[in-house]
Amino acid sequence: MSDLINQASLQLNEIIMDALGVLVAEEAVPAVPLPAFNIEIPADKSHGDFAANTAMVCAKAFRMPPRKIADLICEKLQLEGTIFERAEVAGPGFLNFFLGRKWFSDVVKNVLDEKENYGKTDLGKGKKVLVEFVSANPTGPMHIGNARGGAIGDCLASVLQWAGYHAEREFYVNDAGNQIEKFGKSLSLRYMQLCSEKGQQLIYANQNDTEKLCAEIYSQSGEGQDFEMPEDVYLGTDIIEHAANYYHDHIFELQDVSEEERRKALVDYALPLNIAGLERDLKKYRIVYDNWFRESTIHAKNETKLVVDKLMESGHAYEQDGAVWFKATEYGLDKDFVLRRSNGLYTYIVPDIAYHYDKLVTRNFDKAINVLGADHHGYVPRLKAALTALGVDASKLDVVLMQMVRLVRNGEVVKLSKRSGKAITLVTLLDEIPIDAARFYFNLREANSQFEFDLDLAVEKSSQNPVYYVQYAHARICSLIRNLAEEGVNIPDSADFDLLSNPREIELIRHLAALPKEINLAAKSYDPAKITKYAIDLATLFHRFYDGCSVKNAETPELKNARILLCVAVKQTIRNVLTLLNIEQPEKM
Repeated sequence: MSDLINQASLQLNEIIMDALGVLVAEEAVPAVPLPAFNIEIPADKSHGDFAANTAMVCAKAFRMPPRKIADLICEKLQLEGTIFERAEVAGPGFLNFFLGRKWFSDVVKNVLDEKENYGKTDLGKGKKVLVEFVSANPTGPMHIGNARGGAIGDCLASVLQWAGYHAEREFYVNDAGNQIEKFGKSLSLRYMQLCSEKGQQLIYANQNDTEKLCAEIYSQSGEGQDFEMPEDVYLGTDIIEHAANYYHDHIFELQDVSEEERRKALVDYALPLNIAGLERDLKKYRIVYDNWFRESTIHAKNETKLVVDKLMESGHAYEQDGAVWFKATEYGLDKDFVLRRSNGLYTYIVPDIAYHYDKLVTRNFDKAINVLGADHHGYVPRLKAALTALGVDASKLDVVLMQMVRLVRNGEVVKLSKRSGKAITLVTLLDEIPIDAARFYFNLREANSQFEFDLDLAVEKSSQNPVYYVQYAHARICSLIRNLAEEGVNIPDSADFDLLSNPREIELIRHLAALPKEINLAAKSYDPAKITKYAIDLATLFHRFYDGCSVKNAETPELKNARILLCVAVKQTIRNVLTLLNIEQPEKM
C-alpha cells in the first residue's frame, strides 16, 4: 500500500532541507532554528505539482526578503535522481516544483498492481475504533435522520478500515429507561381501547384487515374522540398495530391483570419485534453491525450504581436534598447536574456514562466515535466531564454531530410530522429511491452541514444525479473493454505510460494518485463526504479525458495500449471507492 503523493512530499521536504543545509554550510544564511514550513499541492497546476512556503516562513529568522531566500534555495536544489524535474521561484518567494514523467507512470502502475487494495493506508496502525451510529429508539420505526446517520456512520467505519484502523460498528439499544416506560404505557392504552366496546365494534367490522383497523383507530384518536390519547405517549400507527396483533393472538388475556403486568407483557412482545425490524431494515440499507449492545445489560450488571458510587467516593459528586449531583462546574461547565434523583432513579446520562466507560475501559477501544444529532451538542461536554472524573481519557471519545436533512420533492420541502406518525421512515425512503442513491446522497456533505435531499434527482438517470454520474463512468469503461474485446483487442499486460502527456491525461493521473491522501484526510476529519467528492471529481476527469483523448483511434498502437490501461486503472479506482461506500458498481447502464 503506497501513497505516492505522500512519498513525493517527504522527498521534497528532504530536498529543501538539503539545500538549506548547503546554504548554512556556505554561511549564505545564518545557522538558526528553522521554522516549520508547508508543502502543498497548488490549486492551479500551472504553478507546479507541489509548492513550498519555506522562504516565506524563514524570512524573519534569516533577516532576509523571502524572494532572496527562495532564489538561494533554488540555486542549491539537487533534483537529479529525484522524482522532480524542475523548480522555480514565483511571486514574493514561493517555491514551485514540477514532477517528472516517471512519477505519473508509477501512479498508473501502482493502481494496476494494487488492484482492489489501491487506496488503503496504514494511518491507523491497527488501533481499535468503535463507531456507534443510528442507535434509534427501538420503540418505533427509524426516521429520515437515522437514514443520514446510518449512511454517515457506516461509511465512516469503512473509511477508517481503509485507513488501517480496526473499526467496529455498534448499535446501542435503548431497551430500558423512560422511553420503554412510555412504550409500555402506549401499548397498554391501545390494547385496552381494543378491548372496549367501541374497539370490539371496529375489530368485528375489520376482521381480516388489520391495516384498515389501525387506520380507523388512528383517525379517531384526536382530542375528545373515541380513542383519545394523552400527550405523554407514542401516537404512531405502529403502536396500534402491535396492540392489535397481540390482541389477535391473546384476545382478552391482559384485560384484567394489573397495569404493570399488562405493560410488561406487551413490551416483552413488541420490543423484540421492533429490534428485529431495526436490524432487518438496516440490513436492507446494507448496514451490518458487529455489536448490538443493550442498555439493559448495564442495569443488569448494576453498572449505573457502580458509576455513581465511584464518583461519590472520589469526591466528584455530592448529595443534596436526597439527590446525587455531579460537580460539573469543576470541569468548566456552567452548572452541576443530577446523577440520581431524590426518588432513587438515575437520570438518562448515567447509563450513557457507564456505557462509554465500558467502551473505553472494559473493552479497551483506543477510540470511541459517536454519530449523533446536532441537538446533542450540550450533552457531549457533560459526558466527557464525567468520564474524566472516572479517570478515563475523554479525548478518546469523539462525537460527529449531524444536522437534520430536509427532503425536497418538486422543488418543495416535504413536511414531516413525528407526532402524527406520518414521518417518512427509512423503509419508506428506500421504497422510493435506490439504496445506492441514499447512501451516496447522505454522504455528499459533511455531517454538520445543512442538507437538502432532492427525491426527484435521486431517481433521475442523468449526469445531474451524482451517484448515477459516477456509476456511469465505471459502466462506460466496462463498455469500452467489451467493445475492444469484440474487435479482437485484448487488454495489454503493460504499456509505456510515459506516452500519457496530454494535459487531460496528466490531470486524471494526478487525481488517481490522490486517493490514499483523501482516505487519510477523511479518516482524520471523520468526513466520508471527502470520498464522494473524490468520486465525482474522478468521474468528471475521466469523462473529460475520454471525450478528448481517443482510446480506440489513438495516434499509435503504443499510445492506445497506454490509454487502455489508464482506463482500467480508473475503473479499478472507481470500483474501490464505491466498494468503500458499499455502493454497486454496474458494468452496464
